[in-house]
Parts: sequence; structure tokens; C-alpha cells
Amino acid sequence: MYTREILPPTASPIIDGKPVTGTWNKAFDKVDLLEIKKPFRNVFSKSFINYRIKEWQSFSMNNESFLLETLFFNVKHHRAVQVMYFDKENKKKHIFRRVAPSTGWRFPNNLSDSFIESHLSNLFIRVHNRLDSDIVTLGVNIEATRKQPSLTFHLTYNLNNADVTPIVVSLGFSDQRIMYAYKALAPVWGDFILDGNHIKLKQENCSGIFCDYKGLFPYQMHGTMGSAMGFDDGRRFGFHIAENQAKEINKNNENALWINGKLTPLPPVLVTMPYGVESTWVIQDVEGMVDLTFTPLEQNRYVNNLFFSKIDYHFPIGVYNGVLTSSSEEKIIIKNLIGVGKKLFLRV
Repeated sequence: MYTREILPPTASPIIDGKPVTGTWNKAFDKVDLLEIKKPFRNVFSKSFINYRIKEWQSFSMNNESFLLETLFFNVKHHRAVQVMYFDKENKKKHIFRRVAPSTGWRFPNNLSDSFIESHLSNLFIRVHNRLDSDIVTLGVNIEATRKQPSLTFHLTYNLNNADVTPIVVSLGFSDQRIMYAYKALAPVWGDFILDGNHIKLKQENCSGIFCDYKGLFPYQMHGTMGSAMGFDDGRRFGFHIAENQAKEINKNNENALWINGKLTPLPPVLVTMPYGVESTWVIQDVEGMVDLTFTPLEQNRYVNNLFFSKIDYHFPIGVYNGVLTSSSEEKIIIKNLIGVGKKLFLRV
């Protein structure tokens, strides 16, 4: 059975200008990648290094009726907000996206008490990271257009340490370049209003995965991710897995399974797409803990080409089937569980 060392809490993944890699189960007090001394072979200005830092936060939410995915990112070349809503019963989706050039935002260096807020063309979004109060809140308001309905929601992620164990990782691309990620499966409550129809969300049957990312990623970045959550015999569970360019992935990676708030760090996985990204994906490890397939139902893609940069982002909605096994050998049998797959290529 795969195991991984969980390191004692530390204030930052950067100590005396040198990044530290590992896995933790408590958020850092601060993550400022500009503190890394000489992350590149040549000496560059702080402004250039800052331009190379990519950062984003994502919020997924799932209950018996619908799936909601919100992505808030800054790749310095441009910034964007994307909200995707999928009605499970009627198999209907709405995708709201707003893109703006230049940096514009500065993501906070801590999750204890910080804000992200933006207005982008009839869309307002506000994130309040409040781990000092064991919650993260997300508020979104999107005005109606001729093609899309109005959408307003306010979600609260319950990240109380008694109920939720996050995974926090620092993964190396080189000796001085890293990526950081904080991920947690949490009960969610709040309000959701689509085209005037109000739904009250209760944490007894509503789950979400909150992610916070920063990284000095390779110039040509690529990766594949998958996530879903649900209930199995009364147990709240969820997973978030990724295949990326980090080194020493058997020792440290960002893959995680949660069952009733308990964290299992998962081994590295291999994601294969024998018939292409639009057909079934196969997701497996060599330890027998991850054995999944992902079959896309709704294809979604965002492509942005401008001068020397490119973003090609597939994010289909689909169903997961297979088996996941925790470190205590609990098995989760997954049958037609709605979730999202993501395949990203980024050159910027």
C-alpha cells in the first residue's frame, strides 16, 4: 500500500530563499514565490519573475441536482473567470466566461484572511479566504444577456479542522522552481439563483473541493486533472488527481482522496486517452489504489492564441466509474459519478 510522509506544519515552503518540497496537512502562513533566490540560471528582475508566476483558485460544488465549477485565474498575460453550471437531470449546461488582458489581479499570499475581488463585463466575483475562521466564501453575480440567463450564488466552504483534512504540497520542477497547491474537500452551504429560480444549499448533501495554486511553471506547461465527489453509504467522499510535470512524483504529488474528511494521499497516476481527449480516459496507478475511467458527456474547450502565447484547455463534464482505495483499505465503488476532467496546455 502506498504511503507518503506528512511533514510537520511550517510557515512557508520557502526557507532562506530556497524552496522546500513535501506534503503537509495544514495551510502555510504565507506562500510568496518571489522570496525564492535566483529561480532561473540567469539573474532577472522581480517584475520578470513575477510575470512567470501563474496562479489560480478553483471551486467545485456538487449535489444530487447539479454541478458547479468556478475557476479564477491569472497567467499574467491575461486573467479570466469561468463559471460552468451543469443540470444533471435535464443534461443542460451554461458556461460563463470573462477574459481581460494584463495582470490586473494580485492573488493573496495567504489563506488565513485575504480577498480576491473583480468586476469583468457584467460579472462580479468576490473570494474571501478565511481559514482563521475555518471557512472560505465565494460570491458570484452574473447579469443576464441575450444568450445566457442571470446567475447569482454565494457558497461557504466549511474547512473546520475537526471535519476536514486538506492536502498541501510543494512540488519541484527544478532545484529553485516549484508549484504549490492547497486542496480540500468540504461540506458546502449557501444560495444559488439561476434565472430567478432560488435553491437553498445545505451542507448535509452538498460537497465542494477548494483549490489554491501558485507556481513557477515551465514555459510550456501541460497537465491532466480529474475530480469528483459524492456520497457512498452515507460517507462523504471526493478525489482530486493530476498528472503534471513535477519531479519525484512518487515521493510527492498532489493526488488525494477524502472519506468523511480523512485524507489519503494517493500515488502518482497515469492518464491515458486511447481514442483521444473526447473519448474515455483511463486513470490508474501501480499500487492498485486508483482504477478509474472517465467518459465525457459534454465537451468543453477554451482556446486563446495571441502572439507567442497559447492556452488550450479541455474541460469535459463526464462520468467516473471504477474503484478507489484509501490508506486504511476502505474501498469506494464509483458508478456513473458526475465529475470533470481537465487537459491543459499553456505556453506563456
